[in-house]
Amino acid sequence: MIQNVGVFCASSTKVDPIYFETADKLGRLFAENNIQLIYGGGAKGLMGQIGDSVMNSGGKAIGIIPEFMIQVEWQHKGLTEIIITQDMRERKSLIMEKSNALVALPGGCGTLEELFEALTLKRLGQFVHPIVIVNVKGYYDPLIEMLNRSIEENFMHKNHQNLWVEVSSAEEVLEAVQNAPLWDESAIKFAGV
Repeated sequence: MIQNVGVFCASSTKVDPIYFETADKLGRLFAENNIQLIYGGGAKGLMGQIGDSVMNSGGKAIGIIPEFMIQVEWQHKGLTEIIITQDMRERKSLIMEKSNALVALPGGCGTLEELFEALTLKRLGQFVHPIVIVNVKGYYDPLIEMLNRSIEENFMHKNHQNLWVEVSSAEEVLEAVQNAPLWDESAIKFAGV
């Protein structure tokens, strides 16, 4: 049973409103289904939106944020719990460690970096939980195309198509998590091509 879901997403406040709507819906769905949000602890952009949505809907949210971001007051101050880390690496590691699944909403280089580390660790059998890419408005089309090309050109194994599940809306996330292909530590056996 999925109890804690990590979400990687943007802190930008200037993105298309549809991305905010998606974060809001996902937060409400988490609260309605007793799923605790584990995320970067930010108060702005999609991070702030999903944190607000979970908390305003009666849910629980743990924010994991590095000390330097606290110093510039980027943290969400209304969460169930805030965990302060030394740096970004520790933050990312704790989000993955505390999560039964990961969801990538649209985001910039930070979100992409988090997503790619999770995919890499899953490829190596070090992270075995579902990873869902929420491809709102086709935002992740180029990334999905690149991942598939990596497989087609034998930089990755054909089984690596099961590293992630792609959906296009918040409403599809929980079903995607529940129905994601099973994965375990034996993935290391075909990590190389």
